Amino acid sequence: MQRRDFLKLSVGTAAAAAMASPAIAQGAVKEIRIGYQKSGVLVIARQQASLEKHFTQQGIAVKWIEFSSGPPMMEAMNVGSVDFGAVGDSPPVFAQAAGANIVYAAGQPITNGQGILVPKDSAIQGIADLKGKRVGFTKGSSAHNVVVRTLEKAALSYADITPVYLTPPDAGPAFANGSIEAWAIWDPYLAIGETRQNGRILINARDVTETNSFFIANRDFAKNHGAILQQIVDVTNSAGRWAEQHRDEVAKSLAAVTGIPLEIQTVAANRATFLVGPVTDDIVATQQGVADRFYKLGLIPKPIVIRDIVWRNPAA
Repeated sequence: MQRRDFLKLSVGTAAAAAMASPAIAQGAVKEIRIGYQKSGVLVIARQQASLEKHFTQQGIAVKWIEFSSGPPMMEAMNVGSVDFGAVGDSPPVFAQAAGANIVYAAGQPITNGQGILVPKDSAIQGIADLKGKRVGFTKGSSAHNVVVRTLEKAALSYADITPVYLTPPDAGPAFANGSIEAWAIWDPYLAIGETRQNGRILINARDVTETNSFFIANRDFAKNHGAILQQIVDVTNSAGRWAEQHRDEVAKSLAAVTGIPLEIQTVAANRATFLVGPVTDDIVATQQGVADRFYKLGLIPKPIVIRDIVWRNPAA
């Protein structure tokens, strides 16, 4: 889907501590728990206090909970400790296969900002050279899907590499010291690897597969507070529209919230996608392909149907 087409469809009318928080029961919402990572439109919304400004007149507080990757956020959301958050394409697939209490609330096609890094002086020059190599990535993350699709492009199997499952904070040092020979990762860690850890992009994700990120909600929250969820999506969409037109300011906001240096967040911001929209049929089909691929490889225990957990606002 082209960015301009997605824009036309955009929705809009205008970690340990997290696990301990009680789930919101049916009734009046007093607090919304938002899960975010170190990049993306939710960081902008947090820095601008967009959700706080919107919900303060309704007497609803907003709590921000940072995660290093999508899988632990899905775990927190499953138990009701997070109400809404942004993740890549793979975490909700693994979560749905495990019976997690989640729904897809909105989507976001990704055009850039993730791929596979190798050291600049590495002998790995093409995808086929990954055979027999140690490839680091977060299990169940969007990088997992990028690795699988990259291997398929070179007619390699998953067994042809040695997967090394690492969180982004652990994978960075492992890449820098040579413990892994390739690193599948997303921004801003991708930009850090390029600028600070002597990395070279072997493959951009966009060259091997269509990728999407998603805004996921706890299923009970979506069922009991659909109007609130729609407002969260709408405010996030507004922040995304603003971010598309103000990338320099986005980089400053990302740096301020995450503590990652401005020059790195500038690289990430300039190639990011911030548009937020509905989970279209095309996005569902692409995501179903991810799920089917993971099941075929034995990475998830059973087949799943993505459409079964796509949230539709009953008031729309």
